Amino acid sequence: MNSQTQKITLQGEAGVIEALRDELEGVSRGVAIVAHPHPLFGGTMDNKVVQTLARSFVQCGWTVVRFNFRGVGASGGGHDAGAGEARDFLRVVEQVAPVGPLAIAGFSFGSFVASHALAELHTHREIEKVVFVGTAAQRFTVAPVAPALHDKTLVVHGEQDDTVSLASVMDWARPQSLPVTVVPGGGHFFHGQLPLLKNLVVRHLQG
Repeated sequence: MNSQTQKITLQGEAGVIEALRDELEGVSRGVAIVAHPHPLFGGTMDNKVVQTLARSFVQCGWTVVRFNFRGVGASGGGHDAGAGEARDFLRVVEQVAPVGPLAIAGFSFGSFVASHALAELHTHREIEKVVFVGTAAQRFTVAPVAPALHDKTLVVHGEQDDTVSLASVMDWARPQSLPVTVVPGGGHFFHGQLPLLKNLVVRHLQG
């Protein structure tokens, strides 16, 4: 992403976890963990939306760690339908942000994974910010966001997402009264609209 991006190796229950840490110069506001889309459909930590999320957090003063799920890149193990990935997410937090301000973000399948990690973390950690993009509510059971975190949470979805329907995300959000920001004409990968997505995330992080 920039000259401040470091490759790091972490440890998960299925083996090593390949990760990137985006550092900024000066004092960091905290650590943001960003999860990538579905690994069986080409999702990696280098996905454009994941990179956009990372850049948004760095611009707002956060250190960012994004990592490859098990079986992706140099990460050990194999795909575990989200359960093992959520445990790996927690292991990443333990290793790179055991204390201090923490933010959680995910794109698509990564939002599903991050939602379950968030539900666990919220019981004993202060969470500063949450960002879910293209939340995979159509094929997966995304965990609800604790009411205390609603003001800290941004959910963004494309109006014309043909991978995860907007209706499925609304069905997930409605019982929680959790607002969803809809990008008019937006697709799942926000082609041509990544600058707009970045602006929405930055506005949320600065709010």
